[in-house]
Amino acid sequence: MSTKFNDFLNEQLENPEIRREYEALQPERAIIQAIIDARKSTGLTQKELSERTGITQGDISKLENGNANPSIKTLQRLASAMGMSIKLEFVPAK
Repeated sequence: MSTKFNDFLNEQLENPEIRREYEALQPERAIIQAIIDARKSTGLTQKELSERTGITQGDISKLENGNANPSIKTLQRLASAMGMSIKLEFVPAK
C-alpha cells in the first residue's frame, strides 16, 4: 500500500464507526489475500487457475477483487487445483 493511502486509512480509522466496519471485513480480506497469495506462490495466472478448476477467469477475478463470496466448495476447488488444502481455524475473539 502506498504511504498516501496508509495515511488516509489511518486518518479514517480514527472514527470508531469506520474502524468497526473495517475490522468486521478483516475475515473477507484475509480470504481474498490467501487466494491471491496461494495462486501467485504456485506461479499460476488467473487464466491457468480457471482452466484447472472450471471456474471462469472472470469469476476468479471477482473473488480476488472482493466482488464475490466463495463457498467452501469453491475454496476447496481452488485449493485442490493449486495442490493445496484449506485450513479453517476458529480463534478466541480479542
